[in-house]
Amino acid sequence: MLKKTIGLSLICSMLLLIISCKGDVLPKPASQLRLDYPVAQYASFSNHCPFEFEMNEDAVIKEDKNCGFSIHYPKMKATIYLTYKTVNGNIDLLLRDAQKLTYEHVIKADDILEQPYINPDKKVYGMFYRVNGNAATNGQFYATDSIRHFVTGSVYFYAKPKFDSIMPAASYIKNDMQHLMETIKWTRDR
Repeated sequence: MLKKTIGLSLICSMLLLIISCKGDVLPKPASQLRLDYPVAQYASFSNHCPFEFEMNEDAVIKEDKNCGFSIHYPKMKATIYLTYKTVNGNIDLLLRDAQKLTYEHVIKADDILEQPYINPDKKVYGMFYRVNGNAATNGQFYATDSIRHFVTGSVYFYAKPKFDSIMPAASYIKNDMQHLMETIKWTRDR
């Protein structure tokens, strides 16, 4: 009788275990971090330098020497560096240096897209480079009037470049850089 009771309780226990299982446990799909940035609001920036431009209101600007600027994006851990040079019959050299700086990243870049910019009304001509891949910079540009003024810009992140992880921030800042380049105005001759 004891054997039947133990056998019966063992069978009941097994049935309870089988019945109590609700179904297959499925793994959750992999999720990605969603980075949402505010819609960019731009404000005009000018000082004693011979050019002005519009920049993102969320960025913090710091003037460096010789009308150069560092535009910091603290939330994205990135900085746009602007450099100003006076053209003194050396436009070919300035253009060559700007292009060389961009194409030094070709080793790590997946591709570099060139987008010319021409605004004859403001006398601003330039090139915007979108650098895709694990390069140190994801965007660069130059703008000039070809006679007196030459401005270059590039963005750098404070992290080892991993394009997949910084892509949302890189896209946001590249759009800001392009807006900055397209709003450059020469304020006086120097």
